Amino acid sequence: MLTRYHRRHRYPHSRNSTVRCRSGHPLFTISRLLQGVGFGAATTAASTAAASVLPQERLGEGIGYHGLGQAIAMSIGPAFALYLVGTDPSTNLYVGLALVGFAGLVIALNARYESKWQTLPSSSAYRIKMETRLELDSKDGQAPSSTTVTTSETINSEKCPEGDQVSKRTLRDSFNIFEPRALPGAIPQMIMCPTFGFGVFFAGLYGTTLGYTHAGLFYTISAVSMIIIRMISKHFMDTVPAIKTMTGAVACGILCCLMLLAAPYGEPVFLASGIFYGLATGISLPLNQSVAVKNTPPERWGAANALFLLANDIGIGFASVIWGVINDSFGFQTSIVCVIVCLIASYASAWIVYPARDKRWRH
Repeated sequence: MLTRYHRRHRYPHSRNSTVRCRSGHPLFTISRLLQGVGFGAATTAASTAAASVLPQERLGEGIGYHGLGQAIAMSIGPAFALYLVGTDPSTNLYVGLALVGFAGLVIALNARYESKWQTLPSSSAYRIKMETRLELDSKDGQAPSSTTVTTSETINSEKCPEGDQVSKRTLRDSFNIFEPRALPGAIPQMIMCPTFGFGVFFAGLYGTTLGYTHAGLFYTISAVSMIIIRMISKHFMDTVPAIKTMTGAVACGILCCLMLLAAPYGEPVFLASGIFYGLATGISLPLNQSVAVKNTPPERWGAANALFLLANDIGIGFASVIWGVINDSFGFQTSIVCVIVCLIASYASAWIVYPARDKRWRH
């Protein structure tokens, strides 16, 4: 369903899920449910649209740039929200969120790549799909439209087999939301996500319990680090084997944890760990998402992105509950050791489930 319908029709719907809450917990709960639905639809639609228009040979790099927007939002959003809450009245927060949602709606309505597919890179999945469809219509005796372009040089049968692109969809296909071919990227990411869950929800609290007054800078430093690594990802994301890149991400994650274990020795050590947290996050997410997408036919990229993001949310959500219990029972240090175990398990799973081409240490 997510691949079949126009992304710009789904994206506005998701952006309009922001509501103003004034009537207590029931309405607040409903608004959070709507927010979750909107966020899930928006992130899946945006990821699928990005993958559809990117040149195949730069898919990993492009997904990294796409995630750059999320990284910037993560670094600016919390501070902006806290500023709005501190204004009078505090409900200005909901007005601000509604305005941000409206801005997203305007941008989404101007995403017209599906009607201007001729301007897309020649190796992008959506352009190849449209060129193949026009070629087949011409062979069937239908008059090609004036927008028909020469396809002999742009259609790559190895990347997008004809049958995969133009196969007839059934009602069963529309409701087939589980895409198992995305699991090679989703499984390592889900196992790795507890690392990010600890960082997002507990790193700042950990720094505060150590008595550090600027513990919140951990998130700013990690966001800057994430932005930088994604901006230079073109040098390794699609040229270095996936397993080797994953090795670097896991190594950064483990180094971050070791620095967090040593954080009681000084605030600079704690803050510096944010650098490696940002590197681990900035590398692993677009890497594993590109593995999931590349292993899936283009017409199933919506389901592939949905499964990948679901695995991401499950890994962060469930682990955060577990980290809370472990923190209360055994302390933050024990949780950090468990995070290291998750990183090692994620790396081991990558060696097991990655496609053979992604497990080659050398091209």
